[in-house]
Amino acid sequence: MLCKTYCATCLGLTVVAITVETDISNGIGIQLVGLPDSAVKESLTRVLTAIRSYGYRIPGKRIVINLAPADIKKQGSSFDLAIAMTLICAIKEIEPARLRDHMFLGELALDGSIRDVPGALPIAVYARDNGFSGCILPFESAKEAVDIEGVNIYGVRSLADVLRILLEDDDKEFLMQRGQAEEVQVTGKSACPDFKVVKGQQHAKRGFEIAAAGGHNIILIGSPGCGKTLMASCLPSILPPMETEESIETSKIYSVAGKSIGSYGLLKTRPFRTPHNSASRVSLLGGGPDALPGEISLAHNGVLYLDEIAQFSKVTLDLLRQPLEDGKIVISRARYRIEYPCSYMLVASMNPCPCGYYGDPSGRCRCTQSMVDNYMARISGPLMDRIDMHIYVDRVAADDLTAVQLAEPSAAIAERVSRARKVQLERFRNEQGVYTNSKMNAEMMTRYCKVGSCEQDFLCTLIDKLSLSARAYGRVLKLARTIADLAGEAQINMQAISEAIQYRNLDRLER
Repeated sequence: MLCKTYCATCLGLTVVAITVETDISNGIGIQLVGLPDSAVKESLTRVLTAIRSYGYRIPGKRIVINLAPADIKKQGSSFDLAIAMTLICAIKEIEPARLRDHMFLGELALDGSIRDVPGALPIAVYARDNGFSGCILPFESAKEAVDIEGVNIYGVRSLADVLRILLEDDDKEFLMQRGQAEEVQVTGKSACPDFKVVKGQQHAKRGFEIAAAGGHNIILIGSPGCGKTLMASCLPSILPPMETEESIETSKIYSVAGKSIGSYGLLKTRPFRTPHNSASRVSLLGGGPDALPGEISLAHNGVLYLDEIAQFSKVTLDLLRQPLEDGKIVISRARYRIEYPCSYMLVASMNPCPCGYYGDPSGRCRCTQSMVDNYMARISGPLMDRIDMHIYVDRVAADDLTAVQLAEPSAAIAERVSRARKVQLERFRNEQGVYTNSKMNAEMMTRYCKVGSCEQDFLCTLIDKLSLSARAYGRVLKLARTIADLAGEAQINMQAISEAIQYRNLDRLER
């Protein structure tokens, strides 16, 4: 008898449905075909042992298990459950209705328990969009997909649970419900410090407020101990929660990477990724044997913080230039091409020289001008040009450092940021995939960044005086648009432009 069911595999964020067919006929032997890799070939031993533990006898006949389409290499252990279900139904010579209108995903242990697998969320979305009634998933993996409406999500822990759903039509116990458990997020506001503990540094804190409001990239340059890392770690406390579409996009990436197994529902708080400066190219950009997402994709719709950016490999940093501009990273292989989104805020910090004290009033720096120039040159001009805000951070004054009174709390800043974000969401409601001012392209800038004649003359003067590139000019204009949004201004005025140009320190220092 021929039995058929469905599972799926992920090539990046693209889901490919896999049809599992099992046929039992006269003859001898068991074959698994359909371009399986070693892990899939080994699944046959796991499946046979697991179903034997439930009292099923493998018939002494010819068994052929096919994974279609046959031209796609099957990798991983997530096909185990689908193979087991078709084999059990073929042995019993029955074909329940749910066998063909549900997707099965999970790795089988030898005792029949079901282990978690990555990719549950994008597969659940695919099942919903392609007319499947439900997905039967390992319990921890099913928790990722519980927020997806329009498809039934079942969380199971053993083969016995699946058999109850499939053969006995007993599913109420395993149907996942939204709101069953507390959310577990990648990072939460309670897990990061509050801006109220940051002493002084009003200019830098204003810069972070603008960056958070418009999704702008920012770099802090200052001596050790001036608060660069602390302020960067406070940034998540003023970022608004993700919109639904943003949440789905980011959660899919974490699901494919296996990073959200055990978290309940979609991610709500924005990711805050902090790779070490020894991170390799693959860990930052993604790739490897399985073409998994890297740190820049895991930071999608959130923040990528590079502490001591000058200590990262110069070659690796330059590879960030195109993803910063395009908002995506493409990983190419001989047989396929995978694209991951990576629209994130780049936040970086660095010292101004090798010893860290160049320009410090204490006069401790002994670096030559050549040493300072070489150190700053570790971040290439094209990469620095893509960073919207360059802020020099001075040492905290004694009066500020010893003050007992706390600074403005993150909650007050977050409220202003939220109001500005709502203005931008309304502005870009008809623009696909654009949520903040920083993501405007040239065409959008002509529509949404209009200036008066006086402001235009002022911008012309700035461009000539500072020799701004076309990209730097666009960054200034986007910054001015965000500053105007924070002030509740419909039009970009002179004050917004003047403040925006103050955050292009390196452009001004080079003249």
